Amino acid sequence: MHDIQKIRDNPKKFAELQKRRGVKIDVEEIITLDSSKRTEMTKLQNLQNERNELSKQIGLQKGKDKSGKANELINKVHDLKDQISQLENQITVTNEHLEAILLGLPNLPYDDVPIGSDESFNIEIEAKRYGKINDKKTAEHFEIDTIEGMMDFETAARVSGSRFVYLRGQLALLERALGQFMLDTHTIKNGYTEIAPPLIVNNSSMLGTAQLPKFEDDQFQVIVRDNDLADQNNRKWLIPTAEVSLTNIVREKITDKADLPLRFVALTSCFRAEAGAAGRDTRGMIRQHQFQKVELVSITEPELSDEEHNRMLECAETILKMLELPYRVMLLSSGDMGFSAQKTYDLEVWMPGQQAYREISSISNCGDFQARRMKARYRDGNKNTKYLHTLNGSGVALGRALIAILENYQTPDGIQVPDVLKKYMNNLSTIKI
Repeated sequence: MHDIQKIRDNPKKFAELQKRRGVKIDVEEIITLDSSKRTEMTKLQNLQNERNELSKQIGLQKGKDKSGKANELINKVHDLKDQISQLENQITVTNEHLEAILLGLPNLPYDDVPIGSDESFNIEIEAKRYGKINDKKTAEHFEIDTIEGMMDFETAARVSGSRFVYLRGQLALLERALGQFMLDTHTIKNGYTEIAPPLIVNNSSMLGTAQLPKFEDDQFQVIVRDNDLADQNNRKWLIPTAEVSLTNIVREKITDKADLPLRFVALTSCFRAEAGAAGRDTRGMIRQHQFQKVELVSITEPELSDEEHNRMLECAETILKMLELPYRVMLLSSGDMGFSAQKTYDLEVWMPGQQAYREISSISNCGDFQARRMKARYRDGNKNTKYLHTLNGSGVALGRALIAILENYQTPDGIQVPDVLKKYMNNLSTIKI
């Protein structure tokens, strides 16, 4: 959610920053609705004060008034109640209209975010490039000989539909090993607190982290009972990322500054309908409806969120370095960032089967955008309450890490197991494919 006071103070700047995100807005409509709402609320307060004053007079008149003055005042109060009710309804309509507009607008980009409409405007942070790429094309992960016995899309399609997979045997073990390795690294080395969160969340949680209302078509809804379909506020959803469950820990709370930063990590299944990605990456495991991911979430005071953003990036980089997977870091353009982000770094791992870098992690600073939607605040040293800053990032996606290993560690004897994973795989050194 956006700070309406900042829009009032500089509507032209707000419109310009939205334009950088590829969104054209009628900022005058926002200003007009906000002005109408404030005018209506002032009228409402005046009517309520008048009603209260008349009610006091009625109390004084009763018992000693033989002229009918009390009845006259009672009639005025009834008339005021009708006006108040009508005005309250009008305020609700105006506020819902204003909120609907604001909830549909993305976060504003930081000043150092490159301006552009898509990924072609992203900028590589060249000092962050790591590892030597294999420029000789290998088999893509789904093309490896006899991989079908361990990576079964056909059975998954029969059981669940397209874009699901069964992993069997040593590939299932590899995925489990990756998850355990990442959790151990982020908790022991990077200082995150492990959370085992719910995989089903309510409507308010999805609104709070901005998966709703903009991206409803990309979500999987859980129907608990028939009237859920009619009750929009009572809907339940499968999480598209553990960001939703973790960030909402601070929803509608006031956190003490002394407890900041909060750093959470979770390994969960994630569920995405991928409605906006029709036709992309239809083969293999790159883009699945269900996948495993280790998610990092940090909750900080505003002054430290930039520093925390860089720290989170380094934590995700640590995983790829320990796995010895080549990667690069991209600063995303204003048009390629996620809806909630003010600034995003993408980690892209080298996939020799595709001879291309592919995203394996996005690390985003959301500023106070999500906190305003969630009413998540903290109490500073002067006992004042302010909105928190929220950050999130993949630390990293297990499926894509598994694919990167399959393509980067191919040998004539099978898939070599990275050294850091061997202790999680019963000291297995090679996966026989």
